Amino acid sequence: MGQTLPKPGLRPFLPDDVPLLAAIFTASIEELTGEDYSEAQQQAWMEVAEGEEFGKHLASDLTLIATIEGSPVGFASLRGNDHIRMLYVHPAVAKQGIATMLVDALEKLAAGRGAQSLIVDASDTAQGFFAKRGYTAQQRNSVTVNDEWLANTTMKKMLGAGQ
Repeated sequence: MGQTLPKPGLRPFLPDDVPLLAAIFTASIEELTGEDYSEAQQQAWMEVAEGEEFGKHLASDLTLIATIEGSPVGFASLRGNDHIRMLYVHPAVAKQGIATMLVDALEKLAAGRGAQSLIVDASDTAQGFFAKRGYTAQQRNSVTVNDEWLANTTMKKMLGAGQ
């Protein structure tokens, strides 16, 4: 049985968060995606956090940080009004409601901005999480990341009045 975490909080992204979020990004990929992606694919994916572009993407999107006792443990970003661009949770707190809290917040923000639906390009690892939330598969994708091919699935959820 898992340990109960202190109540998590949410806050907006700050530029100083980039190094910690890069660490969460790489730990999440390294420890949570091994059943779905090869080591070479994981390595290529993790390298995305090494450049300046990573921080620029976080700053250009609406990025929310999940915290426990003030420390970041996960993050999610919304591009425009209707595209979940990133969702990463540190493996130490995986499957404990952090991703749900982040996506709940993005769905509410998207609905508040007038979005009728939300789109996400879900990794094979995250596809089940989004399916349980009512997202349906639209198409399979193959994307090149640092010379490696990675598969993901574009998924869509209609946002209703109850969001």
